[in-house]
Amino acid sequence: MEFLVKIPKTRRKFQILKDPIPKKSTAQKILYSVSLRAMNIEIWSLGKDNESFIEEGIQYYLRKTKPYNNVELVLLQTPKKLSTTDIEQSKLQEEALILKKLQPRHYLVLLDERGKQLDSPQCAKNFQQLMNQGTKTLVLLIGGAYGVSDTIRKEARQCWSLSSLVFPHQLVRLIIAEQVYRAFSILNNSPYHHS
Repeated sequence: MEFLVKIPKTRRKFQILKDPIPKKSTAQKILYSVSLRAMNIEIWSLGKDNESFIEEGIQYYLRKTKPYNNVELVLLQTPKKLSTTDIEQSKLQEEALILKKLQPRHYLVLLDERGKQLDSPQCAKNFQQLMNQGTKTLVLLIGGAYGVSDTIRKEARQCWSLSSLVFPHQLVRLIIAEQVYRAFSILNNSPYHHS
């Protein structure tokens, strides 16, 4: 992957860098950080509102990520009058909610326990690659209690796994908010992540 970065004042030229996470001078850090803001990130999650302690943690990481990139949590909820105990019917209702919100500018990544497991630096590199490709909005989808329909699975461009463990949906929201912050701290050479 190649991208252009402006070199410090002494040499007013551009250079092609092969490494998506280069060591940067101050001038390069500023330009690099500005270029990172081109992609919005939306974390979509099906289900009920967060417990207060989970919401507090999510908002903490969203605030910490804001200097690097815009990140938003979007809760998708089926109307209570349509709630059902039938698993397939529930998946179809959730599918309709997702498809109604999904736009052509969205790059959908499904978070699923059967997806590809990434470590934090790999996640950061994936974000950088998506930004280099000109992705406008990255959507990280946390499916419903019974997963997602085959239609949604096919709509997803990638499928990532946070762990082979199964977590409650509210906790996954917090984990992904932290991992997004961690990815941007890696991309910006912040001391937050320790390899």
